Amino acid sequence: MKAHAAAAAGAAIHPTAQVAPGAVLGAGVTVGPWCVVGPYVRLGAGVRLHSAVVVEGHTILEDGVEVYPFCTIGLPPQDLKYADEPTSCVVGARTVLREGVTIHRGTGPGGGTHVGADCLLMVHAHVAHDCRLGDGVIIVNNVVMGGHVVIGDGARIMGSAALHQFVRVGAGAVVGGLCGVERDVIPYGSVLGNRARLAGLNWVGLKRAGVPDEEVRLMRRAFRALYPRPTKVGNKGAGPVLRERLPAVRAAYGHHPRIAEMLDFMEAPSKRGLTSPDRLCDEG
Repeated sequence: MKAHAAAAAGAAIHPTAQVAPGAVLGAGVTVGPWCVVGPYVRLGAGVRLHSAVVVEGHTILEDGVEVYPFCTIGLPPQDLKYADEPTSCVVGARTVLREGVTIHRGTGPGGGTHVGADCLLMVHAHVAHDCRLGDGVIIVNNVVMGGHVVIGDGARIMGSAALHQFVRVGAGAVVGGLCGVERDVIPYGSVLGNRARLAGLNWVGLKRAGVPDEEVRLMRRAFRALYPRPTKVGNKGAGPVLRERLPAVRAAYGHHPRIAEMLDFMEAPSKRGLTSPDRLCDEG
């Protein structure tokens, strides 16, 4: 069985690994000691499973994915409604999964979990069923996600953060370590706290991404128009509520692509609502 798979794909399979008939292995794949690869799995060119990795279900690891020991990918979801129906799991090209990462396949008819290209998931991160991570996302050690979480391109989720099911995190946002995120995080936003609050925009991330200073200043003005500072102690939300501020901000700043992205995110349907600067202030 293992010899046939290696000959068909030019792969290097350790004698202790188990590669099921039906698995498709691309050129230059390495399957290390004690790995298990299921019959519906597809490994792209140059994929490397270091050792003691389990890949099951209708799972695709695209070209150049690297998986460190004790990861499990494509196993059944932790969903009591799951009835063993075929669902998918995809990990994008060149993504790196460090030790102990778990990524579950989708649940329900047509369900699927997707991790984008060029991501880094650090030790013991958990991606639950039907989550969707964009490209270039970094997930730090011990982060956990509920089902159906969506994380935009280039977002950063710091160590031991916990994301509630159905939460959306916008592109370029940063979630601080130990955050409990119950509501959506706007694109380029920065949230902190045991129950996350919106601390501002991800200024450091924008600078590292090479966003020009003038553009950052424009984003700052738009943010302050969306979330004005209280005028006095105890004033929890001067002016109209957030949903009433959105049209004015769009009229003034909506021509700017990143600001338009933020506004589109805020106006899109949400199951969790938006994280605000102060959980007691008006949120529309």
